[in-house]
This record gives sequence, C-alpha cells and structure tokens, in this order.
Amino acid sequence: MSKITPLALAVISATPLLAQAQVETTNSQLEEVVVVSSRVAMPLRQIGTSVSVITAADIEARGYNSLFDVLRTQPAIGVSNTGGAGSATSVRVRGEEGYRTKLYIDGIDVSDSSGTQIGPKFENLMSAGINRVEILRGTQGMMYGADAGGVINAYTRAAEPGFSGRVSAEGGRYGTQQLAADAAGGNDTLDFSISAIDFETDGFNTQATDTDLRDDDGYENTTLHGRLGWNISDDLRVEAVLRDTEGENEYDSCFSSATFTSSNDCYNTFDQSAWHLSAELQTGRFSHDLSYTGNETERKFYTEDVFGFGGDGDLDQYGYLGSFTVSDATRLVYGAERKEESFDDGFNNRERNQDGYYLEYQGEVIDDFFVTAGARYDDNDDFGSHTTYRASGAYLIPMNNGELKLKATYGTGFRAPSLYEVAYNSSVAASPPASEVVLKEEESEGFDVGIAWYANSGVYLEANYFDQTVSDEIFFDPTGFSGYLQGDGDFDSSGVELIGTLPLPLGLTLDGNYTYNDTERAAGGSRARRPEHLANLGLTWLGLADRLSVALYVRGSYDAVDVDGSDLDDYELVNLNASFEIIEGLELYGRVENLLDEDYQEVPTYNTSGSAAYAGVRYNF
Repeated sequence: MSKITPLALAVISATPLLAQAQVETTNSQLEEVVVVSSRVAMPLRQIGTSVSVITAADIEARGYNSLFDVLRTQPAIGVSNTGGAGSATSVRVRGEEGYRTKLYIDGIDVSDSSGTQIGPKFENLMSAGINRVEILRGTQGMMYGADAGGVINAYTRAAEPGFSGRVSAEGGRYGTQQLAADAAGGNDTLDFSISAIDFETDGFNTQATDTDLRDDDGYENTTLHGRLGWNISDDLRVEAVLRDTEGENEYDSCFSSATFTSSNDCYNTFDQSAWHLSAELQTGRFSHDLSYTGNETERKFYTEDVFGFGGDGDLDQYGYLGSFTVSDATRLVYGAERKEESFDDGFNNRERNQDGYYLEYQGEVIDDFFVTAGARYDDNDDFGSHTTYRASGAYLIPMNNGELKLKATYGTGFRAPSLYEVAYNSSVAASPPASEVVLKEEESEGFDVGIAWYANSGVYLEANYFDQTVSDEIFFDPTGFSGYLQGDGDFDSSGVELIGTLPLPLGLTLDGNYTYNDTERAAGGSRARRPEHLANLGLTWLGLADRLSVALYVRGSYDAVDVDGSDLDDYELVNLNASFEIIEGLELYGRVENLLDEDYQEVPTYNTSGSAAYAGVRYNF
C-alpha cells in the first residue's frame, strides 16, 4: 500500500493500546449463526468465507433511511449515489459492479430484470423494517450462482410467540418525513410478521448542471412487506412472503422528445411486487426446502410529465435445497433451481431460462479444522453450460483468553450478458463497433486469506487479503456510445480489509474497518469510482443504565477516479447520533448527518447532502 489514511491509521494504532483495558466477558461471537455463506445455518467458527453481519441495533444506531447507506458502513463496500435518496445508486463489493451482487430479502431475489443489467435497485430499498443483514464478500457465491461481488441476505422482523411490534415517526431537513411500523406474533402453529414504510423528501437540486430550474428533486417510497408461516407438524412448515415497493424520484438531465432538447424536469417511477413461497420438511438426518420466488418490476421515465420510455421485467425461480447430515462432523448440501427471466421495453421483448445444480461438502476433517468444497453446474438457454467451484477452510486455535481463526477461500463464477445488453447490440440504436460484437459470458475467479482474533473480553480483530478477476467484462462504449463492448483480458481487484471492535471502560465501544482496494482495467488504469482507500470508524457510549446512547461515526473515501481518469473528490463525513429511552419502550432519537458540512461529489456534477439534522420517536411494544 502506497499510503494509509489517518482514519485507518487511528484504528490500527489504537488496537494494541485499548485491548489492554478490557474487562473479561463471555465470548459468543464465534457461535453466531449465519445462513448467507452456504444457504444453511452455520456458526461463524465453521465458516472460512468473509462474512459480515449488521444487526437491528446497528441499523437503529446509525439511523440511515436508505439501505445502501447502512451497507457502506461495512468493510469493502463502496457506493456511488447520483443525487440523494431515490437517485441511481451503485453498491460495489470489493470493487465489483453492483449488478454482480445478489440481494435477497426474506428469501426474495429482488433483482430487477427490466434494467440494463439484472441486479437490485438499491436506491429503492429502505432500511426501516430490516432487522438483520448478512454479507458474503467476493467470488464465493457458488451456491447461489452469484458472480464476483457477493451475496447479501436481509431479513425483516422474525415471528415471535405472542405479539410485539414497533412504530416510529421521523422528520428533518429537506422536508424529509418517514413513518414506519412493524409487528410480529403467533403461536406454535401459526405466526406472522408485517411491516409498512412511508417515506418522502423534498430533496435538493440533484445536479450542478441544472442552472435553469434550480429546483429541489424529491423522492417518495412506500414499501409493504409481510410473512405468514404455518407449522403443519413438528417436521413440516410452509411459509409465504409478499413484498411491494413503489418509488417515485425526481432528477435532472433528461431528453425531451417534444423539443429535442435536454430538460431538468424529469422523474421516474419504480414498482416491484415480489413473493416467496416455501415448504420445509425435516426427516431424520435429511432436510428439504422446496421454494418458488418471483418478482414483477415496472419502471417508467418521464420528461416534463410526458412518458419517454420504460421497461417491464419478470423473474421467476423454482428451487430445491436439501441437506444430509452424514455424521456429527459431516454434512452434504445440495440443490437444483430453475430461473426464468424476461423483459419488455416496448421495442424489445426477450426471455431466457437457466437451470442450475449444486453440491457442497461440509466437514470438520480434524479437531477445529472445518472445510467446505462444492461445485455448481448451470445451463443457460443462450450461453450454454458452465461449471463453477468453491472451496473454503477455517482453522481455530484455542488460547487462554480467546480463539484465533485462520481462514481461506477460492471461488469462481460467471455472468451471462443481460437480456438488455444483448437486445441493445441487436437493435437499430447500436452502431459499429458494438453492433458487430457478439457478446459472450463473463467469467470470474478469486481468493481471500485471513486471520481473525476473537477474545473472551469481546475484542474482535480481523485482517483479510483478497484478489479477484473478471474476464471478458462487458461495458457500454464510453466514447462512441455505440452499444456494449467486451474487453479482452482481465479486470482485477485486490486489496486488504482490516476490521475491529474494542469494548472500552465507562460504557464506550470503538469499532471500525479499513479497506485498501487496488483495481485495474484490462487496458490499464484504475477502474472508475472505486476508492483506493475506504474507512469507517465509530465510537459509541452507553450511559444512564443503557438508556442513553451517543455515537460518533466517521466515514472516509479517498483516491478514486472517474470514467475519464480524472480524480474524484476525497471526503470525510462525520455523523452524530443520539437516543434516549424516556420510559420502557418509548425512545427519542436524533442524528446530524454530515456534521461538518463537507462539500463533495461522489459522481461529478451530482450534488450531495449538506449538514442535515433529523429527529424522531420510536415505540417498541
């Protein structure tokens, strides 16, 4: 690394000094169960992949309305946002494009097949109602058919015996208002959970090039989500999940077909209905999960209230996931799935199917040495068959005051060109050289190695090195705008992740992460909008018998370039958050985002929020 930012240096230098001040507590971190790594529940001690977890408390503490802002607090996650809430947003894991990462919410694949690439529209995903997020970083998503980015599993409130819930109301700068509620309940036979979000903001002028209207560009979002479960017997459970999201976003710089000129009076709508139906059966040492998940997405774009263009997309997936417990130390996980995707933009109407089959071995080969090894076979209607692999290992070394974990992974993946990419290059809109390119699939591979320290005192320290490549990357012609081209050679992304949590005396906790990410295009030079240095640092204080919480969060981004190779802004943002429990269950909270009023742009010409204060009330029952 050519340099380390002061923010990251503070995390590293503080580690050995603060670790000496710890009070011994019970260490349960390695026993935390996650699902994202292999699609089945596994404790962290058995997992060799790089996984991070965001809890409900973490989401509440940071207070961000958008899920992408919550995600960017995690290691190796960079975000490019074009004008605030609701504006087009790319979430990149370990330097890869956002559409290379899969996102599931309660088992629902929320990828939008109506878009140019098939991936989640993070700008339309709110954090309210989300109670937990698990992130699998890198080319390790073989079980899901994922590409080089990774897999994100998000979960809403889990059903609980009896009845419980939460309601909140919040307001702040830019005319921002949010009402949110969720509830869950049930008994041994039936259970349910439901959540509702209504968000709106007047926003700010999204683009500096808007010199005529200079108007605020707002955003509205309404999201409904529900789960219903029925335990037919001790061994058989069926569950249904339904989700509906509606968003409307105003933005600048669109094209008016009536006047054949550029306009800053633009807005678009996003409507997605999604569902997940499943049946789970446990029979002795076998488990079976049969599922059907799907979504329908409609996007429309308007200029001066006149419809310009849009697209509809459908995504349906049928799956079977099984496991066989061979012994206390060995398990086999296997499955099959069929994916059907289609889109229609009024000019092109295409559809495609892909079948996938996978098998993974999981075992403790010797004491405290855990191994997984698996393969996946996919058959795509248009791009043939592909076999991908993943292997991982984790070795635990017990010590008197904690455990040391050594881990390593290797994985491969592939991505077929999206329906839109293929359709565009075949349309009248394309021109040479893109119209002469026959697109083929992209392939990826990567590995990471790491070491983590889990102390009984609650101290957690982790360091990872990762290296991954994407071959034959597809990209839109940045100069001639002729259509989609395909690079010869590899696009690389490698780097280091440093992660730490340190409980301190007097109710203080210090946590942070730093990522050094070196990216390179096949033709040379850094890949666009990938900061070389990313860092997050948080200091939290709990007082008054844990009724008062005050937290200071700092996020830094440094040394990124734009698509033309020009330097992007370096910036450091400081957020101040506080909450106070008035009586049991009733809580007042507030935050100031961009406390020091940093002036910066993540994407050239697109404005970002200035210093903004928000306050709200939350009641848990």
